[in-house]
Amino acid sequence: MKQYLESSKYVDWEHPKVSSQAQSIAKGLSNNSDIARACFKFVRDEIKHSFDYQLNPITLKASEVLEYGTGYCFAKSHLLAALLRANHIPAGLCYQRLMLESNTPSYCLHGLNAVYLENYGWYRVDARGNKPGVVTDFTPPVEQLAFSTSLMGEIDLPEVWAKPLDIVVQVLEAHNTFEAVAENLPDVEIFKRIL
Repeated sequence: MKQYLESSKYVDWEHPKVSSQAQSIAKGLSNNSDIARACFKFVRDEIKHSFDYQLNPITLKASEVLEYGTGYCFAKSHLLAALLRANHIPAGLCYQRLMLESNTPSYCLHGLNAVYLENYGWYRVDARGNKPGVVTDFTPPVEQLAFSTSLMGEIDLPEVWAKPLDIVVQVLEAHNTFEAVAENLPDVEIFKRIL
């Protein structure tokens, strides 16, 4: 579990503002499930999704997301992981591959989190932010994610990563407006095995 508690370049929970915010969120709460729920709701409700709100700058590090109050799903997941880790709760990064357009299929990754809860094990949460047609919540053991993977080519990537995927970092570092990121969303190839 050590890697899911570490501070890193993008999940920089040792940044003074991130650790202070984590302590503030956890104040008065006594168990990890309640602290994790409070961290989740903070990121979901207080940090604006860059595309939904048409906001710049593009953020990547947890500390940047907190400073500017905005981020794409990936960046929001970095902040949530950082807040959880700052509270000594193991947290990782997860991804889904989703279809963007149904007429001429194109795909992109969507970023979310997994938090380790003693009573449930790894539990996935999605703090991208609610909007009409998208409602997420923290209701272990039941997942309430923003998107389901039901269309051809969509998939829940099963891994829990300690650090963000390189392709995610590359996209967020290469583009400096929410429009540019929207036009260049990261994707991964999914290969089928023929048995």
